[in-house]
Amino acid sequence: QVQLVESGGGLVQAGGSLRLSCAASGRTFTSYAMGWFRQAPGKEREFVAAISWSGTITSYADSVKGRLTISRDNAKNTVYLQMNSLKPEDTAVYYCAAGRTMAVTSRAYAFWGQGTQVTVSS
Repeated sequence: QVQLVESGGGLVQAGGSLRLSCAASGRTFTSYAMGWFRQAPGKEREFVAAISWSGTITSYADSVKGRLTISRDNAKNTVYLQMNSLKPEDTAVYYCAAGRTMAVTSRAYAFWGQGTQVTVSS
């Protein structure tokens, strides 16, 4: 079992930055690939970024490439999402997730956090 708790969301103006954190419980954090997903009101949950257990492989949705960066610190059991050049269309609840393999589909991830709201004003 892995428990995930996100933090770092908030309100920011367009062009601004935020860093989301996702703290994981348990001693098996390095067994899992980690992903970030987001869900805007009235829309389906969508893939944002993923990172391998070692942190050496990353994957991004086309809509966030060059602006968002996923990273992890296995010593701190934490995964991060650095968000730069934010746009109003980035507004959503952001979720972190843990799974056995990196994937762009939400069903590949077994454990989920409660989500953190990111709102980007124009």
